[in-house]
Amino acid sequence: MSEQGFTYTGRRVALCTLGCKLNFAETSFLGQALLERGMVLAREGEPADLVLVNTCSVTSVADRKSRQLIRRAHRDHPDAVIVVTGCSAQLQPQRYAKLPGVDLVLGAKEKGALLHYLDHLSAIDTVEVSPYEEATTFVPSVSSEGRTRHFLKVQDGCDYCCSYCTIPFARGHSRSGEVSDLVRRAEQVAAHGGREIVLTGVNVGDFGRDTGSSFLRLLEALDNVEGIDRFRISSIEPNLITDEIIDFVRGSRRFAPHFHIPLQSGSDKVLRLMRRRYRREVFAHKVELIHELMQDAYIGVDVIVGMRGEEEADFEESAAFISGLPVSKLHVFPYSERKGTAALRITPVVSPEEKHRRAHRLITISDHKLSHFTRSQVGSERRLPGGDARARVALRLYRELSPRPDPLSAGARGRGGQGPGRSRGAGTS
Repeated sequence: MSEQGFTYTGRRVALCTLGCKLNFAETSFLGQALLERGMVLAREGEPADLVLVNTCSVTSVADRKSRQLIRRAHRDHPDAVIVVTGCSAQLQPQRYAKLPGVDLVLGAKEKGALLHYLDHLSAIDTVEVSPYEEATTFVPSVSSEGRTRHFLKVQDGCDYCCSYCTIPFARGHSRSGEVSDLVRRAEQVAAHGGREIVLTGVNVGDFGRDTGSSFLRLLEALDNVEGIDRFRISSIEPNLITDEIIDFVRGSRRFAPHFHIPLQSGSDKVLRLMRRRYRREVFAHKVELIHELMQDAYIGVDVIVGMRGEEEADFEESAAFISGLPVSKLHVFPYSERKGTAALRITPVVSPEEKHRRAHRLITISDHKLSHFTRSQVGSERRLPGGDARARVALRLYRELSPRPDPLSAGARGRGGQGPGRSRGAGTS
């Protein structure tokens, strides 16, 4: 490190990310900025000079994994400058600043200016975290997963404030990119050989509310980007996936019939406790319309079990409702207690054992639905990204090819502080 700040050229950087595809897109954006300053990626086993850790706070498990990752980074790279950012860092900056080896903690507002803070590292405080209300600027980012698939951040933040969720306090208010800029970035992806783009954000359906545009307008503009074979919408709230958006995807040139929609509960009572902005009839209408218009559409659904106040009758009502939906797969997550949320005032509390039982009950339902969906697609034809020919594929149940982790021991990634419902969903996006 120089007296002025961090020295970049020829030095190694390690990039560590937990959580959703949005986090990965942002890490990729920051990593590219470091590479443009002359840094190189540290290979496995090589000591790094800088470690960037992008944390997740979607559950208490994610918080714990974030801290464990930082401790391991310090053990593996004892001489490195360690920078911590992400949702958990915004919510608990002082806790991260006290971890061994941490040199800098950046909040939601500050992380986009990573280079500025590194340039002045010797003259700034360890914690540079502003109140979440000050995170008002949209910072675009694009990341890649292999050669063909890319993730384009189109929106950030959330104004919904569900009772169980801390993400609005970690990400700030909803804000969007400009349609013209996002189209230009998609064109750049195509020019560099990318063939598939997944649209990511915290609440993508809210796109454009702050700029006078709309999510449908963005989809229509992206559908005309030459060179991209397939776009996918990572996750969208049921009250924001309009009938017009569904009809657009049906007739789209490039948008895949792939939907990920967070239900969270099939009980209206529990939805009210969660402060969700829809009731189950709205959800049912959306998935039934998708199924009617696109028989081959994949519909993934997030569900939280064991929410405070979810009694046995509520869960049974939810399970019965879900069983009757024409959906493809459930992403089931046990409710996780989050400090400072309104849900902590709700009673009764569901025991961990009961959460586990309810989760496995819904996983069984999910297995049957996935089996039905995959078998219905055997022998169907799909256009593969990057190729002009149509490929005939015989689908197998991927649940038979790899074991599922226990939902109570895995870190959930996603919407509303519990699962992947809003594009932090990993796995689904």
